[in-house]
Order: sequence, then C-alpha cells, then structure tokens
Amino acid sequence: MRRKRSPTHSASQEPRPGRRYEVERPAKRTGPATCPGCHASYDKGRWTWQAAPASAYEQECPACERIRTHYPAGVLRVEGAFAEAHRGEIEQLIQHTVERESESHPLKRILSSEREGSALVVGVTDAKLAQTLGRALKKAYGGSLEHPETTSEKENLVRVRWVRD
Repeated sequence: MRRKRSPTHSASQEPRPGRRYEVERPAKRTGPATCPGCHASYDKGRWTWQAAPASAYEQECPACERIRTHYPAGVLRVEGAFAEAHRGEIEQLIQHTVERESESHPLKRILSSEREGSALVVGVTDAKLAQTLGRALKKAYGGSLEHPETTSEKENLVRVRWVRD
C-alpha cells in the first residue's frame, strides 16, 4: 500500500519520480531453459548449475547477457596505499568470494577487473555481489566502506568503494 503525501508537504503538487530504468526483456517463458554460454539452467523461476532436461530451450542467462554487452550491475572500487601494497592478496580474496557466491548463484560473476591509476576497479554482474565483496574486504582488512545501505538508494549501477591507507 502506498502512502499518500500530506497536502502540506512541499512536494505534494509535484508528480512522483519515475521508476528506475529497466532493460526491456522478452516475456518470461514457462518451462526449463539452458544458457548456451555458461550452461546454467533455468527452472521454476531460478537459475542454477543443475543439468537442464533434454527438452529445455536455449536462452542466454542475464549474467552472460551483461558480460556480452559489458553492462555491469555493480562496481567495486578498491583504493588506498594498503590496497596498492597488497593487491595480490586483495585480488585473491575477491576471486575466492566470487567463487563461493557463484556456487549457489550462477548469476553472480566478475565482468571485468581493471586498474585505474592506483585503484582496482571490479565490475560484477550482480549488484549485491559488489556489496558482498566490499563487506568481505572490510571484514578481512578493516578500512572504510561506502555503499548504498538500502535498495531505495540503488540505481541501475551500484557503486561500492573500499579504502584503506
């Protein structure tokens, strides 16, 4: 149920903001599917690593689509003198965290990993994965973490920043 604005509220006469931008996708199909790129299977509204039945149709999964179009759902930016000195350890922690998450969630993958000056920028296919990676870095090494706290603060691209000097 939506709340109504008070008539005395400063924005009561203004229209509500529009919904976030959504990529148009074909309607959901019923029945099982398999991704030709990563071989993940879709059944009963969920993508898994289980083998698809022989009657499954081929459909590209959302993660493979994001990788093909190079359109990340989240970006993790790792900065600071500590990050520069321990780059190998940090990259290994990120890789292990992604592998652990990907075991049960096939749509959580790394899209790209690049250096921008002294910073490491990691693009991922799932917005919550970017937050998970940031929390793993904060738990392992301390530092400060900046990310949206609630889903209302998320946009099409979630940006997470971890810094330790």
